[in-house]
Amino acid sequence: MIQPISSPDNKHIRAAAALRQKKQRDDTGLFLLEGLHLVEAAINAKCPIEQAFLCEDRLARSQFVEFSEKLLANGSQIFAVSSSVFNKIAETDTPQGIIAVARQCRADLSATTQPVEAGDCLPWVVLDAVQDPGNVGTIVRNADAAGVAGIVLTPGCADIYAGKTVRASMGSMFHIPIYKASVQQCLDFFLEREIPVYVADAASAESYSEIDWRLPCAIVFGNEGAGVSELFRQKKTRSVAIPIVGKAESLNVASAAAVILFEAARQRGFSLS
Repeated sequence: MIQPISSPDNKHIRAAAALRQKKQRDDTGLFLLEGLHLVEAAINAKCPIEQAFLCEDRLARSQFVEFSEKLLANGSQIFAVSSSVFNKIAETDTPQGIIAVARQCRADLSATTQPVEAGDCLPWVVLDAVQDPGNVGTIVRNADAAGVAGIVLTPGCADIYAGKTVRASMGSMFHIPIYKASVQQCLDFFLEREIPVYVADAASAESYSEIDWRLPCAIVFGNEGAGVSELFRQKKTRSVAIPIVGKAESLNVASAAAVILFEAARQRGFSLS
């Protein structure tokens, strides 16, 4: 049953709007999905969706009817609201008329068993205090496209459940295991499993194209200004660089991740087929 809400002061509207704040997302374990593509990606990935808010003037559209039926079948609450009430929750300038409240997936890095087999050669990605939500979301999308075993976020990274990060990932966040861990926990995880750790560093003398990316490994991409944590440099890691042909000093971290991850995919036999 679709329930109408007419007041912007309704408790469900206030609670959903509060999820734009990180503290509220952390406290509740919930986050917002805005737009048709993201809601569809969450439904397809069986991400638990608690509630959905639909603009009442779009309820009759076929895609909204389809989503409503799927969400109701999964036990989600659905509310029909006016455009003015909807805009109390929306973060985008041109909202598409649907916002969902979904439950976060809080994966435990220490509990995972990937990769445990010698034949599992997908690389891991570590984002070390990458602060820009657009960069984090774009790297998640790049990693999904190129194929990775998982992504680890260290303290200082943009919140994976912030609206800008979620939108930049374009639904890829539902396709990859994403973990949070300290730098030391991250190093312990890979070194205990004898997984080589590579640090993307523009100052390195070793080119990324010289690495055999067909073997299990972890690739660390650092903070936009400060680079990777000193602890990553001190431990048993290797640094790699992307050669710069022109006069640019360096690549944006999301661009660097795309270059290295797709080279790894190419070496593993990635093709259009």
